[in-house]
Amino acid sequence: MHLCPLDYRYGDQSFKKIWSDVGRHERQLEVERALVWAHRELGRVSPEHYDIVASISNPEHVTIERVAEIEAETRHDIMALTKAMAEAAGEAGWCIHLGATSNDIVDTAVALQLRDSIILLRSALCDLISVTANLAEKERDTVMLGRTHGQAAVPITFGLKVAVWLDELRRHLIRLDEAAPRISVGKFLGAVGTGAAQGENARELQKLILTHLGLGVPLATTQVVGRDRYVEYISWLANVATTVEKVLQEIRNLQRSEIAEAGEGFDVKKQVGSSTMAHKKNPIKSENASGLSRIVRSFIIPTYENALLWHERDLANSSSERFTLSHASTLCHDIMLKTSQVLTNLWVDADRMMSNIESQNGLVMAEKVMIDLVGKGVARDEAHEILRTASFQAVETGEHLKDICLRTEKLMSVFSEDEMNRMFEPSSHLGVSGEIVDEAVALARDAVQG
Repeated sequence: MHLCPLDYRYGDQSFKKIWSDVGRHERQLEVERALVWAHRELGRVSPEHYDIVASISNPEHVTIERVAEIEAETRHDIMALTKAMAEAAGEAGWCIHLGATSNDIVDTAVALQLRDSIILLRSALCDLISVTANLAEKERDTVMLGRTHGQAAVPITFGLKVAVWLDELRRHLIRLDEAAPRISVGKFLGAVGTGAAQGENARELQKLILTHLGLGVPLATTQVVGRDRYVEYISWLANVATTVEKVLQEIRNLQRSEIAEAGEGFDVKKQVGSSTMAHKKNPIKSENASGLSRIVRSFIIPTYENALLWHERDLANSSSERFTLSHASTLCHDIMLKTSQVLTNLWVDADRMMSNIESQNGLVMAEKVMIDLVGKGVARDEAHEILRTASFQAVETGEHLKDICLRTEKLMSVFSEDEMNRMFEPSSHLGVSGEIVDEAVALARDAVQG
């Protein structure tokens, strides 16, 4: 029986393994081994005893089941781990956990989980960037209706819409690469951060352990790694989740029956949209990932609160962080994978996009006519009023704006009929959209390859 939906419904298995009880156990064993290795490097532990410890620092020799048995008696997880390791190490057991406090092991093992998570998160983000770049390039010149305040605005291209998403994703990659060295940091200066139990070589010992494990070395800590690092990490996850939901929300809106310009792919041979409405093709993956994005963002508040520990530490953060770090990481990875799938299989109806523009009876070209009228020497305020009056007349009568413009003396005194026809071509008012798409795609691909 499973309680948590992560166990049976959401998340990639390889990613979930990092935050599983097995993943935690493996990394804590690795940290304990690295501690003894560092003592060997400083001459405090013999090479023979280190070799023994190294040989048993794995889940086969120190089983998670044995640790659980001891923890049931000691009520202390790291003490249970060290006792189980000492049992397996025999005469070399004396040097296990030497000079360490429990949280040296815990926070450094978490740093390994964060490091390994960032590798997979970065890979998923790069895949999503590549898929989005391909879509932006493919739809570079696909003209559609721009919308502001839920209403028709002026023409845009679908490629430019996607380029906006793309550049935002690229910024997330930059943020992650900048933040990763600050996030993947362990600590090994003991119970209150003085390094007293580690002796006069405490800082050298800490540096040996952490660099050996591929982690950053902090300057000053208490008994814990500074939780500002976790705040930065969860904030990055939440920021990505916001972008993902923004993308998927737009797709869901464009798939609405009355818009029907783009939408999530649907397997018409096998997939079912509704148990009762047989015609439905619901954007299920987009909705699923949108909902999970909200869960990712919800972990921001407890993460900030977990940074507020008493004095050199208390334990109020520990139980909470078992949820925040594991769940937010796993779900963020999951929603990026799902978004890549949605964008890969996205359908785009260019004809419908043009039809929706045409349904506005030329109103979306009012700005174009106004700007060109100013170019003919008419004051901007006067040009705006001419087009505002003509537009409201078109709305009231149901006529096409171009027909009203063709009857407007102030317009036809400066424009020919051919000029007027060209101004009402949606493709005539796209500005530098294509240039922006090209640059966004190029920058994104460079970022992924770099």
